[in-house]
This record gives sequence, C-alpha cells and structure tokens, in this order.
Amino acid sequence: MTPRVAMSIAGSDSGGGAGIEADLRTFTAHGVHGTVAITAVTAQSTVGVTAVTTLEAEMVLTQIATVTDDIAVDAFKTGMLARPRTIEAIGALAATGALPNLVVDPVLVSSTGHSLMEAGGATAYREALLPHAHVLTPNLRETAVLLDLEVEELDSVAAMTAAGRSLCSLGASWVVVKGGHLLADGVTATLAPDVIVGPEGVHELSATRVVTRNDHGTGCSLSSAIAANLALGRGTLEAITEAKAFVHAGLVGAATWELGHGHGPIDHMGWGR
Repeated sequence: MTPRVAMSIAGSDSGGGAGIEADLRTFTAHGVHGTVAITAVTAQSTVGVTAVTTLEAEMVLTQIATVTDDIAVDAFKTGMLARPRTIEAIGALAATGALPNLVVDPVLVSSTGHSLMEAGGATAYREALLPHAHVLTPNLRETAVLLDLEVEELDSVAAMTAAGRSLCSLGASWVVVKGGHLLADGVTATLAPDVIVGPEGVHELSATRVVTRNDHGTGCSLSSAIAANLALGRGTLEAITEAKAFVHAGLVGAATWELGHGHGPIDHMGWGR
C-alpha cells in the first residue's frame, strides 16, 4: 500500500533533537512518508544554538515545487522559517490552495532563548500565514509575541482560551495554545495543559507532566504529529489529540536518557518501550 505523504518546511538541527530531523522521525513513526523543504541550517546541540545560516525564500519555494510537482503531499507543516520574506512567500503559496492541511508552528526563539527569526517575523505571521493555517500551534511565549502581550498575562487556562480565540480571529481555523510551561496557582504543577480552539468549540487537553530534561523538539514533534495524522485522514480534533499522546509517550520514553549535557530529544521511535 502506498504511504501517505507529509512535508516539513523547517530548519535543520545538527543535534537531531528538533527541526527537520524531529519531523522526519515523527512522520516515520506514524507510517507517513516524509518530504522536506529546508529553510535554514543551524549549528546546535542539546545545550544551545551557536550559528544559523538561512536560505533564500526562492530556494525554499523551489524545494516545495520540485517535490509537489512529482509527489502528492497530503499535509504540510512549517517550523523555523527564519525570515519574514519566507513567511510571506509560504503564505502566498498557501493562499493558492497548494498547501492542504497546513500546520503552522510559529517558531520565533529556541527553547534555550536563541532568536530563530529576523525582525518583523511576528507581523509576517499575522498578516501572511495565519490566515491560511489549518492548525496553529504556538507555545505561551509565541502566543504572547503574536498577540503583543506579556507572557505573564497567559497565566491560566482561561487566558489561554481567550488568546486562542484571538488567534482564530486572525484567520487560523484551529489553534492549539500549548501550556507546557504553565504553572499557575499550583493547579497545573503536575499537568501540562493545552487549549484547543476551533470550529467545534473549546477543548482542554491535559497530560501528566513528565519531569525530565529531555524535552528538546516537543513543539516540532507535536506539529509534525498533527500533520502526519491529518495526512492519514483523521479529523482535526482527533489528529491533535493523537499528537498530544504521541509527544507525551515520547517524553516518558526518553525521560532518563543521557544524550548530551542539556535538553535531549524525546523518544519518537518508541525505543524506551
């Protein structure tokens, strides 16, 4: 049986924990053939990012066109786009209907605090790409930047829900506000809550918080898992729910790994089982 196909439009992580590398492992774990359009090359490890080289938007578009002219891609995801011009180019392409089931992970900074976006990126996301996103998956910091808020304002599930509605009003069909860093009122100290806002209303997905330093690439993995599930024909809410469970299992499987001296990758392939 010919496999379904997904594409990751994102940057490369030389440490293998996030970016294109995490996306391809996620696609493979779901039985989906992975294709890529690389936007940037990073020199990074579990400790941090030391250098970034970005590709021109035209090269990114050429990669996409070369693949899609030959292979029918069932779902797309974006990760690190690096330049406002690239965001605008992807948005223009998405506006033509050429990027079905588009999952947008609005990568702005690395988990270690290194900027992964040139100035003007948030505006480009709001104006050019969010209106064409089938699913948008910002973490709390990205949500704050996209809505011009202070991250401290997103201190509860209610605040996350309001933010999700605001992001939907910018054009995204579904928004998953990821609350993995939320520790408000002691209520979520043992939980990692995500809030989903979409055509079917508001849903809260919570999973037991996994205490581990191996959480590098969780955002990339969630968005690529959503894309993989959409490529497999699952409904959007089911795709998001399955993706959350996949990332949680990956965190559990890699909880005691010692790959590097910083934040290691999650267990995409189920090796821990």
